[in-house]
Amino acid sequence: MDRPVVALILAGGTGTRLYPASRSDRPKQFQSFGSDRSLLAETVDRAGFADETYVLTRESFAGEIHGHAPEAAVLTEPAPKDTGPALIYGAHRIREQVGDCVLLVLPSDHVVGEGFRPVAERAARVAVETEGLVTLGVEPTRPETGYGYIKPGDEAETDAGRTYHPVETFTEKPDQGAAMRYRHHGYYWNAGMFAWTPDAFLRAAADSALAPLVDALDDGDPERGFAAVDPVSVDYAVMETTDDAALVPATFEWDDLGAWDAVSRVVDADEDGNAVLGDALTVDTENTVVATDGHASVVGVDDLVVASYGDRTLVVPKNQAQRVREVVDELRDDDLF
Repeated sequence: MDRPVVALILAGGTGTRLYPASRSDRPKQFQSFGSDRSLLAETVDRAGFADETYVLTRESFAGEIHGHAPEAAVLTEPAPKDTGPALIYGAHRIREQVGDCVLLVLPSDHVVGEGFRPVAERAARVAVETEGLVTLGVEPTRPETGYGYIKPGDEAETDAGRTYHPVETFTEKPDQGAAMRYRHHGYYWNAGMFAWTPDAFLRAAADSALAPLVDALDDGDPERGFAAVDPVSVDYAVMETTDDAALVPATFEWDDLGAWDAVSRVVDADEDGNAVLGDALTVDTENTVVATDGHASVVGVDDLVVASYGDRTLVVPKNQAQRVREVVDELRDDDLF
């Protein structure tokens, strides 16, 4: 490729649905789940083929980044306002520092299997050759209601012969029936991984509700720009509004480890279907997730999540694991998260 590939790794979130392992002062990306290395460290390694790596985070986390990513450059967003403003800021800063490049945008807290590099390199090349915004789509393995979905158009080719799919629609988290239909009709999961040139992304952002931030960054006043916009994801703000979105299918295994039920998919279960992180004893227990940084004994239950970290314990039916966000909302209201 005629320009450098820059990995831009997002590490500003907290992973609220993995409470109590994740808290405001110990976010998900700095922790390991079934591994001896943090999710952030594994993401940086996975992007090791890039010419440069940047980690974008909030100010309160910046001091911890180099403990997990010693060689990465660190960008600190002026305010935590979700991925839309964060990625505009990151693209603008990297264009200033690196110049003409292609960005490979990666969340820092996902679990990714073998085969990532060739897909990511192909996405980067498609982004350059189409001058568009490329998303990596994961083929669904179940009717998941916690993910966004992407409807692909007919396969197309760049002038260099690389294939991709124009994006027809993005759909946010559906109900069970819709998720089953989407899987049947060839939709992809939106994995939150992207490739684009800074120019292409900022051009699209300038045509969105985040235009005031782009203008303020052009004027050298990021604080004014962040004050002028509301928190919003890049999917809502840019990807769903642009006419230049393209999809490259991912051929690797992927999980966003977004809630406690996901542990059953990334950790080997015992003969009773229990997935255990840490030191735990299960007796007469089936299909349960047990996670602890101490010791937990779980007796006579089925299909639960039992998570105990520090002085906090969570118990929730496994099929309601997404409801942990309700707990976090109440804790935040009382300044206890």
